[in-house]
Amino acid sequence: MMNSGFVKVACAVPLVKVADCIYNVEQTKAQIQQAEEQGVEIIVFPELGITSYTCQDLFQQKLLLEASEVSILHLLDFTRQLDVISIVGLPIVVGDLLLNCAMVIQRGQILGVIPKTYLPDYSEFYEKRWFASSQDLKETTIRYAGQNIVVTPDPQIYTTDDGVQFGVEICEDVWAPVPPSNTLALAGADLIFNLSASDAVIGKYDYLKSLLSQQSSRTITGYIYAASGYGESTQDLVYAGNGLIYENGVLLAEGKRFTMESQIHCAQIDIEMLRAERRINSTYVNAQRQVNTFASQRGFSSSLSPNQFAIFNNTSAIHYIPCIAPENETTFTLEREINPHPFVPAPNLLPDSCVEVLNIQTMALATRLSHIQAKTAVLGVSGGLDSTLALLVCVMTFDKLGLDRKGIIGVTMPGFGTTGRTYHNAMDLMHKLGITVKEINIEKSVMQHFEDIGHDPQVQDVTYENSQARERTQILMDLSNQLNGLVVGTGDMSELALGWATYNGDHMSMYAVNAGVPKTLLRHLVNYYAQHLAENQDIAKILLDVINTPISPELTPANEQGKIEQKTEDLVGPYELHDFFLYYVLRFGFRPSKIFLLAKKAFAESMAQEGQPQPNDALQMKGQYDEETIKKWLKVFFKRFFSQQFKRSCLPDGPKVTSVSLSPRGDWRMPSDAISRLWLEECDTL
Repeated sequence: MMNSGFVKVACAVPLVKVADCIYNVEQTKAQIQQAEEQGVEIIVFPELGITSYTCQDLFQQKLLLEASEVSILHLLDFTRQLDVISIVGLPIVVGDLLLNCAMVIQRGQILGVIPKTYLPDYSEFYEKRWFASSQDLKETTIRYAGQNIVVTPDPQIYTTDDGVQFGVEICEDVWAPVPPSNTLALAGADLIFNLSASDAVIGKYDYLKSLLSQQSSRTITGYIYAASGYGESTQDLVYAGNGLIYENGVLLAEGKRFTMESQIHCAQIDIEMLRAERRINSTYVNAQRQVNTFASQRGFSSSLSPNQFAIFNNTSAIHYIPCIAPENETTFTLEREINPHPFVPAPNLLPDSCVEVLNIQTMALATRLSHIQAKTAVLGVSGGLDSTLALLVCVMTFDKLGLDRKGIIGVTMPGFGTTGRTYHNAMDLMHKLGITVKEINIEKSVMQHFEDIGHDPQVQDVTYENSQARERTQILMDLSNQLNGLVVGTGDMSELALGWATYNGDHMSMYAVNAGVPKTLLRHLVNYYAQHLAENQDIAKILLDVINTPISPELTPANEQGKIEQKTEDLVGPYELHDFFLYYVLRFGFRPSKIFLLAKKAFAESMAQEGQPQPNDALQMKGQYDEETIKKWLKVFFKRFFSQQFKRSCLPDGPKVTSVSLSPRGDWRMPSDAISRLWLEECDTL
């Protein structure tokens, strides 16, 4: 079933006719067949879909209950050759109780039955008129549709042949203060399926989406929800046919509401990602411990039933039910969309996110300056993207603190590779922003250094380059001592991941405001400032030109036309690829083969039409790479990521701004001498 960590699930909204089991099961069969053909592995149907939800007192009719059982016989026969796991809703008599149940079916077998726990009996709902709760049930075995079935109030977790675990709850269960899915998730369920028949009233759908998103996020599960639609009685209520699929709070699929056609909505859920989140989140273990203590202190308080409490004391109380291994082999195709720029929020969220990041950086620097009672900030301004953002953060910080911008000492330090474009952008921007501007040419001092150490300046090697970076850092550090100030670092998280910084050169500062900002997001921050915060068009124009300037350390001479010859992305690879790799390595711990699969999908199509100019070309990025290119730079990423950890192990302080960071005191603690062999060997097999 599970391919590369993905499981394909579906929520179905069939047409129904009230109390017409023959019609309803035929509709269900058609959608199961459709799901099988689409490679769906688990599909869920609405609550009481075999009879329809709105039968009311007809649920007390023996004929209807028998017709429902006969329909299941037909459904079992239909599914004998199908691998898809189907979860359908129906009423089942158990002794003296009538239960609102979900039934799990695969290859002609009833794998299990899950009774509904919480029965709404308020406002428009009066389910207790017909049904009993699972809390009223004692475990028993019944004969149903020709098979012996254990019906139990205990939690049930179903396990596929490759270890994917899922649980089921029914409609109102998820609205309860302590939903069954809490218990199921803590007991190991990766996926939760909900059979529902929630009616439509104004405002309820938005609340439902918020509820399911929160529940999926809180339990770190995939949550698949199917609710009754067209054909249910409209005597007093209307059922809109809600179909929703969430993954850790993120909406993957959403059905069309108020339609008169049947629907199936599919999504591939990343089980590996969910499990990685749980491994990272120590709260999961703490939650189990807390529930255990809470319940024992209160003698099975109302928040937990004895059956739920038993989970944390005796795992045998959970019914782990194996599913049937598929007989038909299927080829896997990654269908879900993969964001090529995972650090960059969606367009509708981007403006607010930029404000948030800039505020985080500003507050961080303001706090540090206040703490050390510094009135001066010193930074190198090269005319490049990183130093430009750091400068803007300094300006915002000084304005926030009510300090004179002249306390910001911007130092431009032309060297052997400085071009006119970056030099003039740096100088013009500093003057327009009203800070103190210093220009210190480093060529003479670096040449003296070459003479001191006996280095031939014609040999433009790593010594040639790093000598310039360290000379610049020395100037900034000494100026800060002279002016009783603080050196503000400019390097970003993407450079730190690749080690694209000179050790004890631009790698070092007294506070690194950009250390948590990846390059792909950094572009948008500068662009946001240009579009919304710049004091005049002159500043905005400079900032936009900075964004469109090729990224370069400018440590080797320009070409004959005076243009940048040393382009970072030609040397270490495109930053949008490296940011993509970095996100999945840090966030989920994915292996190279999984990242390669995701990258192929993410970068298969260009983000913008070739040849059509964009307002800010650099913001669009390239967006299209073939498999060999992705593989090449993925291997470069892992090689540099491992070999350059020693630079990250001694980073200066700096704020975290995204879901991950490389701080050795925070998110990422890695030995500097770790061996990359496993990762590089897997890259070679791609």
